Amino acid sequence: MFIADYLETSLLDWEGKIACLLFLSGCNFRCPWCQNKELALGIIKNSIPIQEILAKFENKKNWIDGFVITGGEPTINRDLGKIISEIKNNGFLVKLDTNGSNPTVIKELIDNKLVDSVAMDIKSSLTEEKYNNACGINVDLTAIKKTVEILLSSSIDCFFRTTVVPGIVDEDDILKIAEMVKGKKYRMQKFVPHNTLDENYIHIKPYSEQDMKKMEEICYAKVF
Repeated sequence: MFIADYLETSLLDWEGKIACLLFLSGCNFRCPWCQNKELALGIIKNSIPIQEILAKFENKKNWIDGFVITGGEPTINRDLGKIISEIKNNGFLVKLDTNGSNPTVIKELIDNKLVDSVAMDIKSSLTEEKYNNACGINVDLTAIKKTVEILLSSSIDCFFRTTVVPGIVDEDDILKIAEMVKGKKYRMQKFVPHNTLDENYIHIKPYSEQDMKKMEEICYAKVF
């Protein structure tokens, strides 16, 4: 049960909570704009035992509220359930970040009360051409839609987010995604052209703050 890397405290990755951020190596997507290239490709070979990380908080349990497990894509890690169980057994909350490609894993974690919050990245509007382009592979859209359904029907704290990459995501995509997850929290994240999986994306100019604000306003006016 090993972790590729971790950040001892984060105020940004779980709204309203202080969390330790755990990075699991490897991803089943190849999003060309991905900013965690080494994690996605499994290049980071660190093997930090989860017990070693938990030991740091043994006498400091009031320092953090819980752990955020991210990647890479955590649900492809065969030890994910064991890692989460270790964390829960030590009295901490758990938030999971996912691309939604493994609905069975997500459902099992929710049903077994192993996660307290889930954040799902929706890469673009759910058409084969758009989603495959965004993810760099042929994606099983049925699985993505199933995970969305599981989260929408669950009482668990969850939200959806989209990294708004020019050429990948536009205003129409944002509206379609927001309509699909209506009633749940939805966030747009600005693309940062740094250390991208496809080096060509380093040269892509992100949407301006004005463009981002405009998309957000249109989204909330028409959907929420």
